[in-house]
Amino acid sequence: MVKSINHERLLTEAARFIRDCYRELGLPQEQQEERIREIEEEIRRSGTYAHTRAELVHGAKMAWRNSNRCIGRLLWETLEVFDERETKTAEEAYDKLTRHIRHATNGGNIRSTITVFPPRKDGTDPLRIRNHQLIRYAGYREGESVIGDPASVGFTQTCERLGWRGEGTPFDVLPLVIEERGQEPKLFPLPEELIMEVQITHPDLPGMAGLGVRWYAVPIISDMRLEIGGIDYPTAPFNGWYMGTEIGARNLADTGRYDLLPSVARVMGLDTRSARSLWIDRALVELNVAVLHSYRQAGVTLVDHHTAARQFRAFEKKEQDAGRAVTGNWTWLIPPLSPAATHIFHRPYDNEVLKPNFFYQKD
Repeated sequence: MVKSINHERLLTEAARFIRDCYRELGLPQEQQEERIREIEEEIRRSGTYAHTRAELVHGAKMAWRNSNRCIGRLLWETLEVFDERETKTAEEAYDKLTRHIRHATNGGNIRSTITVFPPRKDGTDPLRIRNHQLIRYAGYREGESVIGDPASVGFTQTCERLGWRGEGTPFDVLPLVIEERGQEPKLFPLPEELIMEVQITHPDLPGMAGLGVRWYAVPIISDMRLEIGGIDYPTAPFNGWYMGTEIGARNLADTGRYDLLPSVARVMGLDTRSARSLWIDRALVELNVAVLHSYRQAGVTLVDHHTAARQFRAFEKKEQDAGRAVTGNWTWLIPPLSPAATHIFHRPYDNEVLKPNFFYQKD
């Protein structure tokens, strides 16, 4: 009985996806219904079904379009999809992931990319990437302080238990940790030449360069589950490109991350004895100026939050014209710097979760 209920649920999800997908691709209704009958037979026979390449590609694009936390959805149709569902081993996966990094980086002209590995089957995952992002810096706890990224302390300790040793700098790139079903996780250090990084400088504050800060070019999320038509893809790393405030107002500024605002304030000669001087705000703005300046100088794709908000307005209009409702998580869509200066701050969004989509999953 449980099996038949699960099969019925899977068929319902599959049919809903096929109708939406095929309609958007301009395919006739007869073809939709024929495909649904094929899927029903496949589920009855094997308990699951496999997407065609066209379904996988458009489904991944739909998942980006439905991502309520993402302000950069205007370009969802440009997502490049690598279909790697035949990958069997951690070593093969590593080769595909290094290709993803190289392709997405593209010399700084970032390309939105997703690589989809085999789906979950019978509740088990053929492959899993244990990193939160393919590229991220280590964090080393020393007493009450942390060298590097505090958000990475736990994962860094995991890598060390598996035999990895970093150099102990604030910007050591972590290795990839890939788990193949039934085996222990495996470590794969990333070649230095594969990682494009940007040195953070400021157009008017030479002292900013003396802080020795840098950040990587491409944010590739690697621990979320992609769900398309009831099929779970637990390993489907994807990337767009950074919005400047993600780096300048969060990664480098948060007290639980690199906490650089006091250092920036010293470079600026600000009075930090009282919050009334607004030294925090002034340092935050100049740190974001530095990030935007540095990525532009390095020729790496980056969008400022005002441009991103205008692009999101265009996305809203485009979706309205297509007859689709725009869903969104307001608390994530508003930028962390000057949010009230964007239209997003002044309007509500329905946070209904549509599918296909990306979901957090247990480690």
